[in-house]
Amino acid sequence: MRKYRIRVGLDVDDTLYECNSYAVDIINRRHPDEEPIRIEDIRSWGGAERHGEERVALYSDPEFVSTQPVSEGAQEFVKKLSEIADVFFITAVPARVMSARAERLLKDFPEIPPQNIMMGTRKDVISLDIMLDDGAHNISSSRAAYPVLFRKPWNAGLSGLLSVNSYDDFLHFCEMVRNSFAEKSPHLSEGGVLCLVGPSGSSKTEIAGELTKLDGFEKPLTSTTRPRRRTEDASAYRFIGEKQFLEEMRAGNYFETTVYSGYHFGTSEKDIESIVKRGHIAVIPIDICGAITLKNLYRERAMLVFTRRDRAAAIKSIIGRDIDIDDKTRRIMSLDFEYRNSEVCDTEVEVSDDISAAVGEILALVRQ
Repeated sequence: MRKYRIRVGLDVDDTLYECNSYAVDIINRRHPDEEPIRIEDIRSWGGAERHGEERVALYSDPEFVSTQPVSEGAQEFVKKLSEIADVFFITAVPARVMSARAERLLKDFPEIPPQNIMMGTRKDVISLDIMLDDGAHNISSSRAAYPVLFRKPWNAGLSGLLSVNSYDDFLHFCEMVRNSFAEKSPHLSEGGVLCLVGPSGSSKTEIAGELTKLDGFEKPLTSTTRPRRRTEDASAYRFIGEKQFLEEMRAGNYFETTVYSGYHFGTSEKDIESIVKRGHIAVIPIDICGAITLKNLYRERAMLVFTRRDRAAAIKSIIGRDIDIDDKTRRIMSLDFEYRNSEVCDTEVEVSDDISAAVGEILALVRQ
């Protein structure tokens, strides 16, 4: 197994320190007579929501920067990461608060040397193996070999980017890269999870449907805030509103959650685990964010299969779907990012208009 010290860059605001949530708390205290702003109201790093400009102004306040709370688990996360990688802090802050930012980082994360603190807004010129950032604009322009998006409410509308929900998921991903994916080969002979990962229009859902017609394959019921399509059976998903979904997510009802084209998707632990315990295979069409979460949890009992379809055919499929034009646009624009995700899957299959060959190939992989 080949091991080496990979270079990992970490964004700071809302990756290691609470930033937007801390700013929202301050603003709500300043305006006690108004309806509180929710973290879900923030849809971008700019100031689009109510009191947005006031929120952004806080980021240039030295007192704000010097008192930002450390995110829960961040210090232990950095310690673990520094054991397997050379860690760099990549932080964009105004010049007047750079000293306050550096002092906090040195105090809160003493295992990272001062020379590994990099400040500035040109994250696009920094070359690393892996970069973790909650700013989608930084990820899309990153020169890192693997730019990884840290999922937050303000980047929920972006699809296709390699992304994670938690520190644990990111650590597992870094271990995968460090080991050149030389972990034990997946084996699902006694049950497990089959994640179908691929670009929109690559027939993931159709392949899952064919597999679940066979003995030993089951599709767990996924909850979603996406509207039901006219062509869909009511049992295809558990269709619920965003408010209900977020309440259930905060209550810990979901094993994994992800956002695709602005809609939330989540599967409960009991739905997946009950299938695996029966020795069956849970088949889940899923984006790379949820797939990495499940790979982290099930390790060699999870197989990530990338469903590769010709780009023109994928676009044609997207255009022909019963979805609104904005959703079609988002899906087409995310294709380049989604094709790149094949690099972190266990294997891939080619998908044509006749999906039977892809189904047969997946069956052969599972039975190996």
